Amino acid sequence: MPTNDKTPILQLQKLQVSYGHIQAVKGIDIELYSGELVCLIGANGAGKTTTLNAIAGTLPIRDGQLMYQGQAINNVPTHQRLRQGIALVPEGRGIFTRLTVEENLRMGAYIRDDKDGIEADMERVFTMLPRVKERLGQVAGTLSGGEQQMVAIGRALLSRPKLLLLDEPSMGLAPLVVETIFEVVQTVVKEGVTILLVEQNANLALEFSSRGYVMDGGNITLSDSGEALLANPKVRSAYLGEEANVA
Repeated sequence: MPTNDKTPILQLQKLQVSYGHIQAVKGIDIELYSGELVCLIGANGAGKTTTLNAIAGTLPIRDGQLMYQGQAINNVPTHQRLRQGIALVPEGRGIFTRLTVEENLRMGAYIRDDKDGIEADMERVFTMLPRVKERLGQVAGTLSGGEQQMVAIGRALLSRPKLLLLDEPSMGLAPLVVETIFEVVQTVVKEGVTILLVEQNANLALEFSSRGYVMDGGNITLSDSGEALLANPKVRSAYLGEEANVA
C-alpha cells in the first residue's frame, strides 16, 4: 500500500514517446507512490511496453516530464537510473542465455560493492525462488521459460531496486509458475519496493494491484483502484473477456 508521502516516487507528466514518425505514447500522466503495486493494462500495441522502456531509459522521451523521487530524469542514462533504484524485468526476460544462472544473478549486482549485502540478497532470492538455487550452475539458456523468468526477477532484485518495472511476467507460463511469480511480487511489495506491472492477464493484475491504469492507442483512458477496475463493465468486456451488460 502507498505511504503517506505527498511526492510520488514516479510521475509521468504528458509523456510522449515515438518510434521514428510513429507516436506510440501520446502524452500520458501516471503517478506511483512508494510501496504501491500499480498495473498498466491494455491491448497489444497500446503502448505499455514502450512506457516501461521509457521509464527505464532504454527509449528516448519525445516530450513531457519523467519525474523520479521528485527529480526530472528525462536525460539521465539507463545505467544511472539503475543506480538510482529503477530496475526493469523486460518482456521476454532478457537473460544472458550463455551465462550460468549464478552469473546472471550476479550481473544484477554489478553496480554494488557491498559483498556481504550481495550474498545476503542472493540468499533472499533463493528463499523466494528455491528453484533458482537448484539451477545455480546451469546455463541459463537451457532453463524452462518459467525458470528463466525467475532468474530475470532475481537478477533485478540483486540491484536492490526502489522501483521495479515488470513487463508481462506471466506470459506463456504454466499456472503454478505464475502463482509463484505473483507470490514473489507480493513479498517484494511488502518489503517496500514500488512496482509498475504490465500484465496480459488483466484479471490477475487488477486482483493484486492497489491501483490500475488502462491504456489504449498510446493514451491513458481510465484509472481507478484495482477493485473498481475489476468491477467496471467496460473493462470486463474489453480486457477480461466478458460480455458487457446492455441495459
